[in-house]
Amino acid sequence: MTRKNVLVPSTVPRIENRIFLVRGQKVLLDDDLAVLYAVKVKALNQAVKRNKRRFPSDFVFRLTAKENRNLKSQIVTTSSSHGGRRTLPYAFTEHGAIMAASILNSPRAIEMSVFVVRAFVRLRDTLASHKALAAKFAELERRLETHDKTIGEIIDAIRALMMPPEKPSRRIGFSLNAVSKPKMLAAVSSRP
Repeated sequence: MTRKNVLVPSTVPRIENRIFLVRGQKVLLDDDLAVLYAVKVKALNQAVKRNKRRFPSDFVFRLTAKENRNLKSQIVTTSSSHGGRRTLPYAFTEHGAIMAASILNSPRAIEMSVFVVRAFVRLRDTLASHKALAAKFAELERRLETHDKTIGEIIDAIRALMMPPEKPSRRIGFSLNAVSKPKMLAAVSSRP
């Protein structure tokens, strides 16, 4: 099965768009890899089966039915009732894609393997920069939380100052109590 729209080497971003995250690994599906290497999917998969020792499970694995359904919802594929694929696809990691190029040993496969590696590297760099950005954002959020708490305390203090004062429990100023009144009167009355 070959496709008419073979990716040209200058389109590393197109390769990046065909890389999916499955089981925590970035992978290319066998039909996309076959298009890149200009071979039929069946020929690619047969070459992998003939060289099983070169493809451990961290290089290539077959998708489960559930994983395949999830990917079908993300990408447009033909159904098996219309002549489409009847078997579950293989997923190639970066190392598996390079190994596939080495066993195919065609000039096109060797040439395209360089672009596959570049696509994986660019994707890795992009994810690393996103992780760094996420860490900085988390730090900013943490700072804002303490900043917001401090601002909240300042606002509470301003509100407390704006509240009308409570009535004092005792009067401020001079007050005459009953004991001192007679002394004052006596002092005033003793004057000539």
